Amino acid sequence: MKIKVINKSKHELPEYKTAFSAGMDLRANLEASVLLKPLERKIIPTGLYIEIPPGYEGQIRPRSGLAIKHGIGCPNSPGTIDADYRGELGVILVNLSKEDFTINDGERIAQLVIAKHETIVWEEVEELSETVRGAGGYGSSGIK
Repeated sequence: MKIKVINKSKHELPEYKTAFSAGMDLRANLEASVLLKPLERKIIPTGLYIEIPPGYEGQIRPRSGLAIKHGIGCPNSPGTIDADYRGELGVILVNLSKEDFTINDGERIAQLVIAKHETIVWEEVEELSETVRGAGGYGSSGIK
């Protein structure tokens, strides 16, 4: 699949790191480093503008290394990029640690996944089909 992209950043385009990678790393495109204090959120620019085909969406997901090592994540994970959005891709990051965290220009801050999706049409009904599980949720299926 080809995705049209305008790269206004100082960095190379995102790429898959392995043959079976689902996501590509997005890099911060910054004039100066950005400090994220504990519990602070900021939108980090990437300098990328993309055109996603209809029937697909972009998903911005956190990088596991930043999450486990530094407590840095994406609070709206996954962030959705609709096919008709044409603005700059920004990554909302939050610092869930107790320490300040500095984001530097070119740092890999999130992953971009392009995924197919369906558009639904609601069918209002009076009842739903029965299942063994029923309405059980929120841990009702056990922990094993």
